[in-house]
Amino acid sequence: MGGCLSYFTSRRRKVQDPESGRQVEAQPLRLGQTPETELRPEPEIRPEPEPKTIYIAVMGATGSGKTTFINIASGSNLRVGMGLESCTNEVQTSQSFPLDGKRVVLVDTPGFDDTTKSDTDVLKMIAAYLQTMHKQEKLLSGVIYMHRISDIRVGGTSRRDFTMFQELCGKEAYRNVLMVTNMWGDVVNEDSLAREQELREKDIFFKPILENGALLLRHMNDQESAHKIIQKLTGIDPVALRIQSELAAVNDITQTSAYAQLNRELMEQAERNRQELEKLRVELEEAAQAQDEETRMELQEESEKMEAELLRVQNEAAMLASEYQAELRRIEEQLHARAG
Repeated sequence: MGGCLSYFTSRRRKVQDPESGRQVEAQPLRLGQTPETELRPEPEIRPEPEPKTIYIAVMGATGSGKTTFINIASGSNLRVGMGLESCTNEVQTSQSFPLDGKRVVLVDTPGFDDTTKSDTDVLKMIAAYLQTMHKQEKLLSGVIYMHRISDIRVGGTSRRDFTMFQELCGKEAYRNVLMVTNMWGDVVNEDSLAREQELREKDIFFKPILENGALLLRHMNDQESAHKIIQKLTGIDPVALRIQSELAAVNDITQTSAYAQLNRELMEQAERNRQELEKLRVELEEAAQAQDEETRMELQEESEKMEAELLRVQNEAAMLASEYQAELRRIEEQLHARAG
């Protein structure tokens, strides 16, 4: 009997290997397995792919509600300034959050009318951060520009910030731009609608950028509204902003359109300061001749302040090129440390 068992166990079935085509010894069947399913490959269990992360920059004048919008949309707790006081004194990012099957990261930027930093400092920070993102192949899916609909009039400061925004983006990126008005309050009234129409239809405001592909939307101060706005950007191809393309080509901030615009403004400001200083000197001489010591001292103090301001403006543009490279290294080290 033992010989029979030995005979049958040694005569195992031969089966064809599906890869080599050769006859191979079959393995013992497992419970519930039949000869027909013996060679069927085990189903491969693949892990779910990580959702794609997209990046959206949020820009606008100081006090326009950039950080508040980011906190509402992402559930972050970035520090918010009060009134027109700036609190975003460097570029910062939100925590990522899911939307449309992707992970969204919002990039908060200071305005060019920042209360704690000069316009050259702001350009330096924004440009260095955007160039570092571009080097890391983290293209922006879009840019959101925030504007307070509650502003009765758009002053020179807001227009200057918007002009710099246009130079940073370039027309080639306008299709990835959303112009978002906020601070509508509980009721959309006639005055707000009139201001919105003015923004849409006047050449000095948003009309040129809207005609080249940007959209004008409203944020109603809740997460649902914020997410509907962001969804306009989650399904479109990312884009390189003009300043990213310029810096990738020459790595010299003084060769960018944004620098050229800022330099023009600084030179105009310097000229205004020179004219004001000349007036003060004339008044100072008149006060000295009239022996009005009190007025002379006041004018002398004002003149010294104006001279210092003129020197600062003249030096800003000249120092930007060298300071930019230092800022670029700082941002790169900062992002590397976060990734590590």
